[in-house]
Amino acid sequence: MKIYEAKHIRNIAFLGHGGSGKTALTEAILFSTKLINRMGKVEDGNTVSDFDKEETTRGISIGTSLIPVEWQEHKINILDTPGYFDFIGEVQSALKAADGAVILVDASNGVEVGTEKSWDFVTDREKPTFIFINKMDRENIDFDKVLNDLKEKFGNKITPFQIPLGENENFIGGINIVKMVAEEYDGKGYSEKLIPENLMEQVNPIREMLLESVAESDEALLEKYFEGEAFTEQEIQEGLRKGILGGDIVPVLCGSSTNNIGALSLLDMLVDYSPSPMDMPVNKGYDPHDKDEVIERTLDPDEPFSAQVFKTIVDPYVGKISLLRIISGKLTLDTEVLNTNKDKREKIGSLFVLRGKNQIEIEEAFAGDIVSIAKLQYTNTGDTLCSINDPIMYSSIDFIKPQLALSIEPKSKGDEEKISSGLQRLAEEDPSFYFERNPEVKQTLIYGQGELHVNIITSKLKNKFGVDVELRDPKVPYRETVKGKSDVQGRHKKQSGGHGQYGDVKIRFEPASTEFEFKEEIFGGSVPKSYIPAVEKGLRECLESGVLAGYPVVNIRAILYDGSYHDVDSSEMAFKIAASIAFKKGVEAANPVLLEPIIKVEVIVPEDYMGDVMGDLSKRRGKILGMEPQPKGMQLVVAEAPQSEMFKYATDLRSMTQARGSFSMEFARYEEAPQIISEKVIEAAKEEDK
Repeated sequence: MKIYEAKHIRNIAFLGHGGSGKTALTEAILFSTKLINRMGKVEDGNTVSDFDKEETTRGISIGTSLIPVEWQEHKINILDTPGYFDFIGEVQSALKAADGAVILVDASNGVEVGTEKSWDFVTDREKPTFIFINKMDRENIDFDKVLNDLKEKFGNKITPFQIPLGENENFIGGINIVKMVAEEYDGKGYSEKLIPENLMEQVNPIREMLLESVAESDEALLEKYFEGEAFTEQEIQEGLRKGILGGDIVPVLCGSSTNNIGALSLLDMLVDYSPSPMDMPVNKGYDPHDKDEVIERTLDPDEPFSAQVFKTIVDPYVGKISLLRIISGKLTLDTEVLNTNKDKREKIGSLFVLRGKNQIEIEEAFAGDIVSIAKLQYTNTGDTLCSINDPIMYSSIDFIKPQLALSIEPKSKGDEEKISSGLQRLAEEDPSFYFERNPEVKQTLIYGQGELHVNIITSKLKNKFGVDVELRDPKVPYRETVKGKSDVQGRHKKQSGGHGQYGDVKIRFEPASTEFEFKEEIFGGSVPKSYIPAVEKGLRECLESGVLAGYPVVNIRAILYDGSYHDVDSSEMAFKIAASIAFKKGVEAANPVLLEPIIKVEVIVPEDYMGDVMGDLSKRRGKILGMEPQPKGMQLVVAEAPQSEMFKYATDLRSMTQARGSFSMEFARYEEAPQIISEKVIEAAKEEDK
């Protein structure tokens, strides 16, 4: 593969709802550019993009694949992203490396939730975008309806650059309204023909609209338009390109990826109209030692080298592969670079271009390109690599925080260490999930974007790292406290030849506002001062396990006011034991109750789903605290609910809102659990102890 400079590079992310045909279109492009001899199929598990075992088994894309192709003296780096919402982190990282995007729309389904989410992603990041209406060869396809739905959802910037040539099973290509030719496909490529006369009535108004867009791009062109002068081809291309780069025009193309119709037309359009790295704003980073000092880097090859890793692939056999976007300067083999996030040096021992899983070795690459490096020791996704003498750091990838938590446990005893190391490796590859060991509930918790996401991770643990696991609901970290007061004696006396053991304490217990408060009101030395710390220590150790269900005890005050001792038999240990006896008796007598964790939840949903969401929160014993209008017709619902009711909320909210809703949660406080809940928890704890 040739080495390309920035002006001849296009970095394009393929986005869209799951099943819209992103991977199939990538296959069609590979076939059309003669990089493969036959097109693979997602359902057959033999596409270039979907090479991971989980992808070939399940027939879906799970990770972003890099597919570079060469077309018309340009290099187009296609980033084929997953469409399922559980793998949203892959889309976020791909858009960090991409300059433009193609959103695929299934013509038979029209605008879907994934279409809307893709649109929000590209508009929030101001990425110039194309829309490719796919599967035009299906039955009962209405191109005009899909086009009108797109305009209704996304505005009048939606502009057809093509209309279909033929329909349903007779669909054979598209009318290129920019070039004013019919592009007829034969399964391998296309030939340009005259536009059929019967379509001119449909073509002319769209052509006129395009010319108006060209005129509006420049004062001189506007004057030329009003004077009735024809634009040159170059003026049309430059005017439209300006509109696309500025976000004022979103070209719509059409095709059928499985029949290889439209792939080359799309490549032509990407070369002519999509942004090169030169068209994007100047890259800004900061000094790693002074984050207030902003540093700008251009695409000039003579600039100091800098790049950012946007994806990591971990393989137990091949090792770690880092995919990076070169932001400035150039990168050559055997260079030593600095990872400013870790403040460590890395040696570039290998440099290659990935196409799916295939490695194409290169010796150098320039700013604007996407390359891969194997076996970097310290580097992870989001890290900046740069010239040792000119350090810079770029903003990291802000992954959506996962909210679905499940407990992960080994099926075989002794595999806990394997789970931890396997998850650590997988987290390097996929930073959109995380895991933690919760010592209180004695569980390893894994947090993912959805059940499918977590299931894929556990499947990879088995296939890549040989550890079989099962998933369970997390345990709720309940607490215990007291609502009343008590006054008890704790006495420990033991005689067994030689020195005995003697400790005697009288303690009052009552509620407190702090976690634990210890006071002593000893008069006359009934408990010597030297033993009082042992009493407090004994009480503190008892706080770890309450009398109801063995949960930690909080918000309790203990007042040591009396006791007795023996000159010979008393000891610190004896008074610790006496304190623990008093604790058990005292808490049992002071009306102990169970506390449950309450979380604050903020849910953002479209107006249409407000009733369902609020009703569902009420069923979860939630309290609605307020509502607030948000941009794009969304509403923010703020509520509080018990944590025990919210573990599967990520899955339920997605189902309830057709994946249009999102939420965040954080711990608020503990509250007394209702009696029916308390009884169930206490009963479950007794069963576990049997």
